[in-house]
Amino acid sequence: MTVSVVTDSVAAIPDEDARELDIEVVSLYINDGETNLQEVDIDVADFYRRLVSMNTLPTSSQPSVESLVNAFRSAIERGSDVVGVFISAKMSGTFETALMAAEMVRSEYPDARIEIVDSGSNSMQEGFAALAAAQAARAGETLDRCVQAARDTISRTRYLFTPASLDNLRRGGRIGGASALIGGLLQIRPILTVEQGETQTFAKVRTQGRALAEITKKFAEDVAEHGLVQVIVHYIGEPGPAEEFAAEFIEPIAGHPVRVLPVSPVIGVHVGQAVAIVYQTERELR
Repeated sequence: MTVSVVTDSVAAIPDEDARELDIEVVSLYINDGETNLQEVDIDVADFYRRLVSMNTLPTSSQPSVESLVNAFRSAIERGSDVVGVFISAKMSGTFETALMAAEMVRSEYPDARIEIVDSGSNSMQEGFAALAAAQAARAGETLDRCVQAARDTISRTRYLFTPASLDNLRRGGRIGGASALIGGLLQIRPILTVEQGETQTFAKVRTQGRALAEITKKFAEDVAEHGLVQVIVHYIGEPGPAEEFAAEFIEPIAGHPVRVLPVSPVIGVHVGQAVAIVYQTERELR
């Protein structure tokens, strides 16, 4: 029995990677007040150029239950088991909708085997888990082993990011465990992470340079203690600062070129301009 992997668009998996590993990507939506677009159809560079001048933030919405049903049903009809890896249930209703869609497909196909995994995060921290499941599937592993590959990866990844401000997170209500920072926005440059399914404060510093230095320090410490499997640098807004960060700070530690990837528009709307790093270690971080 083969295994098919389904994930959502906020995992930010590059199109070429999704195609290579046959990962089905179900899109979330962005509504800018005039149009409601699948984020997989959005020109990300153009969107981030426009985002900085928008007076009203666009809103986002989860995939429809129909789109998830179609993705699961298609895999089952091909004779495949399914593992779905989705954005944190604390950040979006996508996970709950996926559970509902799985039950609907099971009602049509009682023998269908569908497992849904809460990545506890978004962006490539979620993406690494989906990729791990897909790599296990390509290697011919069972459904249970593919699910375990995703969960093992979640326990060995870290996501650190420094937004230009907390305004978008505050306005969008996605501040999570970092809410205590609100009172000191002008005095600090926060470093945030994702733990237990929501945004948390990792550290508070005074400048952007110091924030990037602290992120680099934590990355180096984790690599020294736990080893390194893979790393990417994320950006929201202009790619230049992230490209410089990758080349000057991260690549010397990683020992190889590091990919610089945009965060999905749905996440970008809620975070605003930012530089981030996501990495996977050989041994568990949590």
